[in-house]
Amino acid sequence: MQVFVIIPAAGLGTRMAQPGVAGHAPKQFLELGGQPILVRALNAFLHVSSIHHIYVAIRQSEIERVEAQLREHDVLTRVTVVEGGDTRQESVRNALKILPAADDDIVLVHDAVRPMIDPATIERTIEAVVRHQAAIVAVPAVDTIKHVERTADGAIITSTIPRERVVLAQTPQGFRCHILRRAVEEADADGFIGTDEASLAERIGIDVAVVLGSARNFKITQPGDLALAEFYLKQS
Repeated sequence: MQVFVIIPAAGLGTRMAQPGVAGHAPKQFLELGGQPILVRALNAFLHVSSIHHIYVAIRQSEIERVEAQLREHDVLTRVTVVEGGDTRQESVRNALKILPAADDDIVLVHDAVRPMIDPATIERTIEAVVRHQAAIVAVPAVDTIKHVERTADGAIITSTIPRERVVLAQTPQGFRCHILRRAVEEADADGFIGTDEASLAERIGIDVAVVLGSARNFKITQPGDLALAEFYLKQS
């Protein structure tokens, strides 16, 4: 059994743009502790010996830039840069097309902008996929969750969802390769765009297990998130 990783990194990161500042860099290329966010995420996976190879899906116009960064930081070993798509789902599909994986091999998908993922959580995710066929990292909900109905004046609460029945999805999300391929193929055929890979697996009837994650494994989406990641980095 081999383990492969797909890191969709073709996003433009528009929420990281500073008001009035043009030409901002996509968030996965911003630096965190002296390394690009993408490189820091890659390093966590490269420290897991069971991972065979990593595929980073990048916009065609950014491929040369990313390959130069990976050479600069010496992380090209076990890493291949491929062309991504306009959506996360397209990027995953493009990488799956060239993945030399057997049906029972494991494929992990990880957000390029979750640089604080740790090797131990990655290993636990792999173990969960071995047992359950599909698994994602998630954390329990802390705040009270409200179901709402959108109106012209805003939103109206329709019910309260018990917190014990809610988790907040993170990545990596892992699957036996045949499950992920089928989930992506059927979603594409139906014109369905999922919010993550687990949602694609769920819609074809796959049970997805949950691996306990961490608040540190958050997604960098806004300028303030980078300062928080720097804080966590200094604490570790």
